[in-house]
Amino acid sequence: MTDGPSGPTPSDSHAGESERRWREERTTFQRVYDVVTGTTDYATASEVAEEADCSDDGARDALAQLVEMGIAERRDGRPATYRRNDSYFRWKRVEDLATSNSVADLRAKIDELAAEDERLRERFDAPGPDAVSPATFETSDHDEIHDRWDALARWRTVRRDLELFQRAAHRAERRGGDADDAVSA
Repeated sequence: MTDGPSGPTPSDSHAGESERRWREERTTFQRVYDVVTGTTDYATASEVAEEADCSDDGARDALAQLVEMGIAERRDGRPATYRRNDSYFRWKRVEDLATSNSVADLRAKIDELAAEDERLRERFDAPGPDAVSPATFETSDHDEIHDRWDALARWRTVRRDLELFQRAAHRAERRGGDADDAVSA
């Protein structure tokens, strides 16, 4: 916590209070889960333990469970390292979409995303965001460059979401879901 001219600043006090409550109200497993699900780079059990405010052994036990559940990945080495398993979270997102939406709603979203993808394809005259030529950004207008970067970022999001919604629709259809199944589930 940093002190201002007359003591701790309110935002520092609030952050400290939130962190204290997080440590006190969450179990070791829950804190390790919170840390590892936010970890995209590999980290040792000791590093996770430090962030989760627990013992190294407590972190190792929780990490072993998370690896077994498929939530985390383990990379063997001396020492072993861990990170979130992105494929688990993609699968979870697909499952959530498939169970909380009707097939018709999923198909409508797919159509909407496909139309947006087509508009972006036409705008950039490219088959995908990674095929956009750097020459597209050769302009002195800062706002125009910013707008193009935003559009490319949106295009990548559209492509990612399109894949997720297609997988969710396929999953919902395989379950035999119709327009009323997901809503009543």
